[in-house]
Amino acid sequence: MHSLCMWILLGTTILLPTMILYKKMRSKGRSSSTHDSKNKYGNSSMPLGSLGWPLIGETIEFISCAYSDRPESFMDKRRLMYGKVFKSHIFGSPTIVSTDAEVSRCILQSDAKTFVPSYPKSLTELMGKSSILLLNGSLQRRIHGLIGAFLKSPHLKAQITYDMENYVQEAMNSWTEDNPVYIQDQTKHIAFQVLVKALINLDPGEEMEFLKKQFQEFMAGLMSLPINVPGSRLYRSLQASKLAKKRVAKLILKIIQEKKNRKMVQESPRDVIDVLLNDTSEQLNDELISDNMIDLMIPGEDSVPVLMTLAIKYLSDCPLALQQLTEENLKLKREKEKLGEPFTWSDYLSLPFTQNVITETLRMGNIIIGVMRKAMKDVEIKGCIIPKGYCVLTYFRSVHLDDNFYDFPNQFDPWRWQHKDMSSRNFTPFGGGQRLCPGLDLARLEASIFLHHIVTQFRWVAEKDSIINFPTVRLKKRMPIWVKSRKEH
Repeated sequence: MHSLCMWILLGTTILLPTMILYKKMRSKGRSSSTHDSKNKYGNSSMPLGSLGWPLIGETIEFISCAYSDRPESFMDKRRLMYGKVFKSHIFGSPTIVSTDAEVSRCILQSDAKTFVPSYPKSLTELMGKSSILLLNGSLQRRIHGLIGAFLKSPHLKAQITYDMENYVQEAMNSWTEDNPVYIQDQTKHIAFQVLVKALINLDPGEEMEFLKKQFQEFMAGLMSLPINVPGSRLYRSLQASKLAKKRVAKLILKIIQEKKNRKMVQESPRDVIDVLLNDTSEQLNDELISDNMIDLMIPGEDSVPVLMTLAIKYLSDCPLALQQLTEENLKLKREKEKLGEPFTWSDYLSLPFTQNVITETLRMGNIIIGVMRKAMKDVEIKGCIIPKGYCVLTYFRSVHLDDNFYDFPNQFDPWRWQHKDMSSRNFTPFGGGQRLCPGLDLARLEASIFLHHIVTQFRWVAEKDSIINFPTVRLKKRMPIWVKSRKEH
């Protein structure tokens, strides 16, 4: 729920160039030398780099690398040539790319006077001006603060635990040894129900199925590529997404109105709508609340399920980690059964190795690869000048896979976190600053509950599957596994 989950930032519009302009634009790009920028900015200078081809810049190479097994290769190549902070031209804008942990942290910690969210036009059109992803200043802080406080509350964590246990068990009751279980599909089904219940207090049923169908249509538009002209795939997808969003908004507005008419808004809020309707600032109208509920559903459809799915993949590929995680969870299960006590949210979050597995999954999986900002003025960070109007991409993946920070970074090693600080600037899976994902604790909780139930109830054999990293992270075959019920003696 990262302001909310900025992994969607790369579903965007790409303009095709008129290649006749190539020589003219290339010569223009080369004319801005380091010497010139030093004269303008004193001893500091703009980062080195290339603006690439006219109009499309380096977008095609960026996307080509993003679809490969090593999406960070685009960054690695330029880091070697220009340094950890370099200039490029991707997704229609001159962009400063930061793969430097310190520089990225400064950008994330900045206020709206320095950097504001900046996303491609196709995305902003779909999200709308009142989206929490795009809001700035006091209104963004207020909404983020209200939602964040509720999502961190013990009351909601207890509700999430109860709902998650029920939905997980309901799903697992249908698993058989005769058919593969597609983990990506299962976790999407579970997580979406859990999150929608927390947001708008909607239980499974016809309305939930309608909402899920329309929301998936909306998400398809966010992730579409590449040409936004009438008749193109993106154009059709955007039109379908806009219609789907209107239908979702209509349903949420109906729920809001019902709460008001029946005076069902709870002083002790039961869902996020209650939290926002209880606000006395008069800044939050029904349409703004509805739009932000849609934004907040994104993790239930994508990022939280992907976290759980990747954890199963990495554990399947690392039997020693799977064995230790299973033993830890079986021990807790036996203790709770002996005491005759139900599980609490703190029980799930107290398992150290399970949390290390989730942390390592976040580091390697890079579900949120980075965030985009736009400089509101010339900004100097570590001797680098980011000019006013430039977009900035803080690319987390390069930091998370940097061998200066992590030994054998492409190896799944949950044991590395036994003595490593998760609050380090070198680890930012949920972003940072004022837009730090308010749902980070819930993402961990949901993943912990899912992992507990699958390892204590089943053994499995995973089919070979591969990770696709663009435009969002997902498994190519949806992570099929063959399960066998675990019988303890």
